[in-house]
Amino acid sequence: MKRVTGIGGLFFTSPDPQRLGAWYREHLDLDVADWGGAVFQWGGEGSAPGMTIWSVFAQGGQKMAPSRAPFMVNFRVADLDALLEALRAEGCEVLADTEVSEFGKFGWVMDPDGNKVELWEPPPGQ
Repeated sequence: MKRVTGIGGLFFTSPDPQRLGAWYREHLDLDVADWGGAVFQWGGEGSAPGMTIWSVFAQGGQKMAPSRAPFMVNFRVADLDALLEALRAEGCEVLADTEVSEFGKFGWVMDPDGNKVELWEPPPGQ
């Protein structure tokens, strides 16, 4: 019997969930529903095939900095450079330059609660 088949969700708290949901809707185009969350369909109609990564990092490291939260959300994006440019124009706190590796391009933005959000553009063909 296969016990774990994927990640079913990411859940966290906010002092103002409606404000935070509105920020994710406005700046990252998440389809945040009235109940406060968004559903991602991987590989279904209208969705690029993809995967969700689960990974643990050492406590006290700098992977999540400057966030004080012990988690980071990674969102797959279609055009990282254009998105980061739009986020800067919208007044969002975009962190550092992009990083490019064999796994694709990465960039980061802080949400209004001070959580670091990773934005990932996969390599071509993925």
